[in-house]
Amino acid sequence: MDSEPKESVSDCGRNELPPEANSLAAASVFAPNRWVKLNVGGQIYATTIDTLVGREPDSMLARMFLQDGSMMPSERDEKGAFLIDRSPRYFEPIINYLRHGQFVCDSNISVLGVLEEARFFGIYSLVTHLEERLGQQEAPMGDRPLTRNDVIKAIIQTSVITELRFQGVNLSGADLRKLDFRNINFKEGANLRGCNFEDPTGVRTNLEGVNLKGACLESSNMAGVNLRVANLKNANMKNCNLRAAVLAGADLEKCNLSGSDLQEANLRGANLKDAELALMVTPLHMSQAIR
Repeated sequence: MDSEPKESVSDCGRNELPPEANSLAAASVFAPNRWVKLNVGGQIYATTIDTLVGREPDSMLARMFLQDGSMMPSERDEKGAFLIDRSPRYFEPIINYLRHGQFVCDSNISVLGVLEEARFFGIYSLVTHLEERLGQQEAPMGDRPLTRNDVIKAIIQTSVITELRFQGVNLSGADLRKLDFRNINFKEGANLRGCNFEDPTGVRTNLEGVNLKGACLESSNMAGVNLRVANLKNANMKNCNLRAAVLAGADLEKCNLSGSDLQEANLRGANLKDAELALMVTPLHMSQAIR
């Protein structure tokens, strides 16, 4: 008597498994040399796990196929390709960049469109390259606002014993964490409103001795920043996060600190003459040694 035939599960039929089993099965077989297919907005791309993971291991694409379980792969189409709901027009330059490390783009494809897709997928080395490229195309250095990359380059190329000047610079909303701003002279009128100086890894942004006289730093995240002996006279620092910041010896005369959080901040020897301290998030203790 013949036994009943056993059902087999082909590669294309894996979606018939329960979702949990399908995800675990997928995660367990993603070897670096394995080929996979991606369905990006209806366009099929064949590539290897090594291509998706090797160059940008922290990107969204890499995390989809790493075995650490940080992000499960997407659903598959009827032919087994992983579905990604993005524009194939801008994805092709990205997958080619992951393959060989060079950005190649046809003249009829918007570089700005590729940049937005690179940001979405977390391909940050490509993001930096495209931001620099677009910045150079938009205007000469003397006629355009400074970008984060411009600031970094200027800092790297300037010795710590030289005064670097950014008179009236507008860096509002910039991500300035981990940078070393020692001896930089922003002169008066610099706009750093809403900037982020805090790094989650604990690396302090170094603003020791910086001249931010009259600068606008309102609503900036400056937790843990080193502002020792900085000139912040007449600066607008309303609603700033200055938790655990080092302000020892800083000149804060007539500085507006209303609404700011100075919990655990070091103000030893700081000059707070006529500083505005209304609506402080945490009370200022005499142990913080104001003079």
